[in-house]
Amino acid sequence: MDPRQSDSTQPTASAEVLYEVDSHVATITLNRPERMNTISRPMLTQLSQALLEADRDPDVRAVILTGAGRAFCAGLDLVGATGGARAGMDAEAAIGGRERPAEVTLDLKTAPPTVLFNMDKPTICAINGAAAGYGMDTALGCDIRMMAEGSKLAPAFVKRGIVPESGGTWYLPRLLGWSKAAELIFTGRTLPAAECLTLGLATHVVPDAELMARARALALEMAANAPLAVQSAKRLMRMGLQETFNDHVHHVYLQFISLMRTEDAREGMVSFLEKRPAVFRGR
Repeated sequence: MDPRQSDSTQPTASAEVLYEVDSHVATITLNRPERMNTISRPMLTQLSQALLEADRDPDVRAVILTGAGRAFCAGLDLVGATGGARAGMDAEAAIGGRERPAEVTLDLKTAPPTVLFNMDKPTICAINGAAAGYGMDTALGCDIRMMAEGSKLAPAFVKRGIVPESGGTWYLPRLLGWSKAAELIFTGRTLPAAECLTLGLATHVVPDAELMARARALALEMAANAPLAVQSAKRLMRMGLQETFNDHVHHVYLQFISLMRTEDAREGMVSFLEKRPAVFRGR
């Protein structure tokens, strides 16, 4: 049965990325908790597929991205690149930089950072633990970052002899300004959740036990709005990063005219006049 015919789709237990849809919210979970959700080749492919599915599914109106276990994503799979742990080495030891990273290759047009950037559905990253390296870049690619109090961001690329390869050098100067972004990238120091909130890298910091409930409540609030309008707003924000004001005003006008012809726009106006909650259908 097509999962979109059901209000809820259940994840596949053996997958490295879990995908579930409930009440118009897709939850995508990185699922290698024994490796702190470090990125493997299969995970890259599965993550891209899940993000694309969420963006294409008309039943999905908001997306939550999170990790299973005690980490969001500790970066690329350093242990897997060397054929497994040696002498008791685990993922946390690998983060210390004693092994070479996996040589992960993927079509850049369908790689998770590119898919995330081009998605029209709003995305919330629920950061449940360490988001290091690739994990931090992935979090930066989401529209909103909600961090558990015990979580952290670790832009440790230069400590491994590499650069932020998945969007960090594009996002951080825009989020923080040049000088602060330069400090973080050039030092590679770890940022606790409270500092991320102060800097504006985190939108919310919540108690660890409340993370998913709070992320889902925010996603449901977004999903209750007219989905075509939300997606158009995100698309315009993305376009605005790279165009002049005059060009942007023109594109806003075109989007506005298109939306005014939708059933949802009529429902929004009628429900306001009738003083009742709107029921949007995405058409």
